[in-house]
Amino acid sequence: MRIGELSERTGTPRRLLRYYEEQQLIVADRTPNGYRDYDEAFVDRVMQIRGLLDAGLPTRIIKQILPCLDKPRVIHFPDATPEMLATLEQERDRMTERIRCLVRNRDAVAEYLEAVRDPDAVRDRADAAS
Repeated sequence: MRIGELSERTGTPRRLLRYYEEQQLIVADRTPNGYRDYDEAFVDRVMQIRGLLDAGLPTRIIKQILPCLDKPRVIHFPDATPEMLATLEQERDRMTERIRCLVRNRDAVAEYLEAVRDPDAVRDRADAAS
């Protein structure tokens, strides 16, 4: 598929797809006329990359762990240094904290929506708790 289709299917701007290619996160074949030609598998790959970027991982780390994401039970990471492992542990811990924060925010929004939609139910619960 060409870059426009990959962009549409993943919701990723073409500029970012080119950047992912520059960072060697994805690789496009080239047609005889020079157009990029992406394999179908890159739809999932781009979604993985976006998720990892949204989680705060830098592209240099994403580049190293992407091969492990294809087959999560068969991980071969021969160049994992202690520093890299420590960085991944810090990133994992940071993601865990961010997830906790997102869950708190989601729950607060849900409570707000419930209070706006059914104020009597919220009042009854508050009265029962006191």
